[in-house]
Amino acid sequence: MVVFAGQGDPHRSLSLLWRADAPPPTRDAPGPKPRLSVDEIVAAAVALADAEGMAALSMRAVGDRLGRTAMALYTYVPGKGEMLDLMYDAVHAELPTAYPESAPGDWRAPLTAWAGDVLEFYVRHPWVLQVSQARPVLGPYEYAGLDTLITLLRATGLEAGMVRRLVGTLFPFVRGSAQTVADARLAATATGSSDAEWWAARSAALTELVPDFAERFPAVSGLEAEGPVEPYPDRAPEPTPDPDQAPAPDAGMPYLEREARETFRVGLGVLLDGIEAACARRP
Repeated sequence: MVVFAGQGDPHRSLSLLWRADAPPPTRDAPGPKPRLSVDEIVAAAVALADAEGMAALSMRAVGDRLGRTAMALYTYVPGKGEMLDLMYDAVHAELPTAYPESAPGDWRAPLTAWAGDVLEFYVRHPWVLQVSQARPVLGPYEYAGLDTLITLLRATGLEAGMVRRLVGTLFPFVRGSAQTVADARLAATATGSSDAEWWAARSAALTELVPDFAERFPAVSGLEAEGPVEPYPDRAPEPTPDPDQAPAPDAGMPYLEREARETFRVGLGVLLDGIEAACARRP
């Protein structure tokens, strides 16, 4: 399911995102006073989406988490469209905004750490991956994340036009890797079968039904026969993110997630090699 942000009233949405609006007025008349805040409502909505997915999100469901009616929330957030914008921007506050260089002129280690942090961020909040990048939220934390990546890329010395294209390359690469990890974690629950059960059943059926598979698809079969090979045997491994946030692949991890994380590691190395090569070609 793809969700497009920015569908609420533009002025009201941006006013809430940048907290430029005044808080709801306090009643002078007797009776209950507003006790909620925009931040409390957004936090409840994020917790709901993290636990149950985007499909479960509604003003009523968020109100239930807060012990209030949906109508009570409209005093603070006009509707679900504005709520989505606020949620999306709020979780981006988790991302670091500074990556110190390990050595003068070293942009590779900070970019590697940034990519690892963003990958784990998406894995923690898989519903964020459903929000299309075609319509940005234009909130302060979304801009802070963009500003961070641009700063890291500008340290390469590449011209602005190249930096712009690299931003457009790195974000989709990390999102795509995170989407595979998120799907791998959801697959067993959604389908009722583990990775091992799924592959065992279909591999057996494929072998029986397509006995000439290797002849028909020699490139695929040849690659599988060779097995995994370390693509950079002579290079020291790239720096890894904080081990408390970025778990290393292990036997208990779904097969597809292990593959996705290894593909992410190798693919990121190739992308950074390309940036290095572009730097070397500069006049």
